[in-house]
Amino acid sequence: MNMLTREAERVLASLSSLVFLPMGDLMKFSRLLVATSFCTFLALGAVARAETKVEVKGVHICCGACVSAANKILKGVDGAKGVVDRKAKSITITAPDDATAQKALDALAAGGFHGDTGNKDLTFKDDSGASAGKVKKVTVSGIHNCCGACTAGIKAAVKKVDGATGSTVKPKAETFDVTGDFDATDLVKTLNKAGFHVKVEK
Repeated sequence: MNMLTREAERVLASLSSLVFLPMGDLMKFSRLLVATSFCTFLALGAVARAETKVEVKGVHICCGACVSAANKILKGVDGAKGVVDRKAKSITITAPDDATAQKALDALAAGGFHGDTGNKDLTFKDDSGASAGKVKKVTVSGIHNCCGACTAGIKAAVKKVDGATGSTVKPKAETFDVTGDFDATDLVKTLNKAGFHVKVEK
């Protein structure tokens, strides 16, 4: 701080013959200039630190089409940026604030992607429409299912649900039925854990 002040004073002193201000006023101005610059630097640093970053883990990302779909979704959220890591099965969202980060999560959910943020305030909403209790059949919709590997992941998740005995899911189908004698909430939780966000109807 003192070095900056002395340097400003030296420069202003050399220019004092070119301006119509007393040296005393110039010294005061130099100190004000340095203090203002320092405060501006701190303010900019605070703004940089204020950005929100969320890492979504456990997302179903099995192919290039999955990566492209997630990137396209995030590009549609003004202010949000995303890094989709196929190998790690994660999506890292960077946003200027929490509200924008949540919009990005909501957009991913609407696109059929799901994951764990490790953050109770910024998370995927439970908007599946499922209610507790045994059902014989539900229709699943809104899921991301761009290829055969996605379909295999969905089928594997359905098999883990106690009482679910079959499904009509096919590659690239966003809607399908699950049958058996099972709890719809268990189905949703299992698909969510496998990285898929869904809605269900009886």
